[in-house]
Amino acid sequence: MAYCTEKNKIESGAAFMLLPIIVLLLCLLGGGAVLFHLMKSKAKSNITTDLAMQTAQEFVQVQDIHGNFLHTQDGWLMSYVRIFPISLDLLSTSEKRMLISKLTAELSSFNYPFKFLAVSRPVDISPLISELSALLSTADPKQKELLRKEMLEMNTLTLSGEVVERQFYLILWQRQNDGTERDLLDKTKRLAQHFEDGQVQTQLLKQQDIVQLCNLVNNPSYTHLETTEPENVIPFLAKLEV
Repeated sequence: MAYCTEKNKIESGAAFMLLPIIVLLLCLLGGGAVLFHLMKSKAKSNITTDLAMQTAQEFVQVQDIHGNFLHTQDGWLMSYVRIFPISLDLLSTSEKRMLISKLTAELSSFNYPFKFLAVSRPVDISPLISELSALLSTADPKQKELLRKEMLEMNTLTLSGEVVERQFYLILWQRQNDGTERDLLDKTKRLAQHFEDGQVQTQLLKQQDIVQLCNLVNNPSYTHLETTEPENVIPFLAKLEV
């Protein structure tokens, strides 16, 4: 009986000594969790601040755009070729096979990497609406009703932004060095010529076209700029004489 009493006292003492240790461990774990949360929140706040301080040019990694080239901030030079689509539904099976064989033969001799890019842009259908409005004056009552319904449908599509067209581009790139622009331009022209020989129309993008493409990629709701004067839409820094 005395042995059991002594044993109970020892166990009670051990439990009494473990209780502060457990409380201390729980406090340490809770403090560590709070500290980790505060550090994570601070890091997230710093990232948000850094992003807010970034300019648009830094965000898209564009250093300069001029001529037929886009210069990136990490030292790459890029050029672009637009590929105009063709309707395969208008071709017969044999014509499709001939087109595939022709393009395959043309591109097999081009041994440089390139990237294919497809983007969508809003289409300006205001000329079509204006044409329908002009027809109202000479239309009979039934035609006027049909024209008004068509114009209403067109306006609905315009406001919803659902009228888009797909545009296709090929991108070539090369590390910036002496003579890089001439070498890359030669490769780009060769690639465009291969598609032209394969009966696919192409266009080598210039400064304004590259600016429009950058807007299409980074701003899906971008409205196409029809102006051909880059000075009207691109800010230029004036050179000051010291």
